[in-house]
Amino acid sequence: MSLSLFSKKCLGIDIGAASIKVVEVSSFGKKKKLENYAEFHLPPSIESIKAFHGESLVLVSDEVSEILKVLFKKAKFKSKKSIIALPDFSTFFTTFTLPPMSEKEIPQAIEFEARHHIPIPLSEVAFDWQVIEKEKELVGVKMKVLLVAVPNKVLHNYQRMATLAQLEVAGLEAEVFGLVRASFGEEKSPSPVCLVDIGWQSTTVSVVDEKGLQTSHSIDISGVGLTDLLRKKLNISFEKAEKLKKQYGLDPHNEVSKILLPEINSLCFEIEKICQDFHQKEGKKVEKILLAGGTALLFGLKEYLKERIKKETEIVNPFQNIRYPSLLKERLKEIGPSFAVALGLALRGTEI
Repeated sequence: MSLSLFSKKCLGIDIGAASIKVVEVSSFGKKKKLENYAEFHLPPSIESIKAFHGESLVLVSDEVSEILKVLFKKAKFKSKKSIIALPDFSTFFTTFTLPPMSEKEIPQAIEFEARHHIPIPLSEVAFDWQVIEKEKELVGVKMKVLLVAVPNKVLHNYQRMATLAQLEVAGLEAEVFGLVRASFGEEKSPSPVCLVDIGWQSTTVSVVDEKGLQTSHSIDISGVGLTDLLRKKLNISFEKAEKLKKQYGLDPHNEVSKILLPEINSLCFEIEKICQDFHQKEGKKVEKILLAGGTALLFGLKEYLKERIKKETEIVNPFQNIRYPSLLKERLKEIGPSFAVALGLALRGTEI
């Protein structure tokens, strides 16, 4: 039996279209502790500073690596070991069922299925998979498989960025897996939960059952989309529209709410559809909605979704499962929805 007297530390790095977030976590046995965190905002008005190339949303490796080096120096992170998030808009998810077969046949069968589900040649992507459900039958075990694929050019850009930033990369992981890990901790939900991550560039709607990701869908509704809608309708600057969005949100007594509601109703429709599809396929009803991402804190959003969709709705509080100084309690609750991915990545890194 071996006993380590040293804690493990790891960085979780979440590079978004509007900001870059880094969380440092340490572990000693099963205990997790927040060591440090930092965020660099990418102001939309400064065109020279971008994390991604325009509409192609390809990582700008050189610029991001320079930002990270400055951020590391200023925040004084102690670890270089890191897990880096791959954004959901660069990642392809699908699920499918395999008939009963031997263990040796599974990899070949998955590669065969992948050719039918991934819209680009397999030679241009890296893909991974995991069995998310098994069902015994007379002739063997039928399996439900979650397949994740990432274009090679996306991986190349992230690897280049990590090299330039002098990081020790312990892994690259799709955002949604880090989010699931941070949102549920060690607990298992008694019924399926719909996890809604409203990011700056897109929204990811996922169904999680017993901490396992069952399905995940990316939709175009986003934080930047809501701000741009206000900009166009009110004929004001983007910066002023962003300020109004944060100030009034879904306040029913303000015209901002009237402008935003059609888009929010579209989000509700997508959530309901995904939950209903899951119920029809799996026979399990989604009982709860968990909101994450920077836009999760939009004034009145939680209450509106709860009333509109008729499901219990909460905002994720990922830091509740780890130790931190008590004076940070309110601050971490405030930033939790937007830091959940970075935290989830760091937590994975402490297990490696």
